[in-house]
Amino acid sequence: MDDEQIKEIYKEFKDLVNMSPSKLEKWLTSEESKAVGWDSGDGESIGHKSGERIIKILQKKKDDLSDSDYKHMQKVVGYIRRHLAQKPKGDVADSNWNYSLKNWGHDYQNK
Repeated sequence: MDDEQIKEIYKEFKDLVNMSPSKLEKWLTSEESKAVGWDSGDGESIGHKSGERIIKILQKKKDDLSDSDYKHMQKVVGYIRRHLAQKPKGDVADSNWNYSLKNWGHDYQNK
């Protein structure tokens, strides 16, 4: 990745991931969080694992982010964008759609 790509990924990640590390960490302990998403093969969903990784990324200084972190940030940005584009009609507050987004660090009601 070149410097421009890194800048863009960082900006988009910061724009879309709108949950603090502590708020995301608290959310990931909830039953709602654990009940949604595709199983990664070990009983934990892909989104839940991603949320744990997002917490670590958010706790790092920008200069300490690795190429692997930026690749995950890019994956997070892509997921959130695709998921937002699939928003169901009606109240989404208590929906699997919303819970899944939160696992990826985006609180729809905290826009």
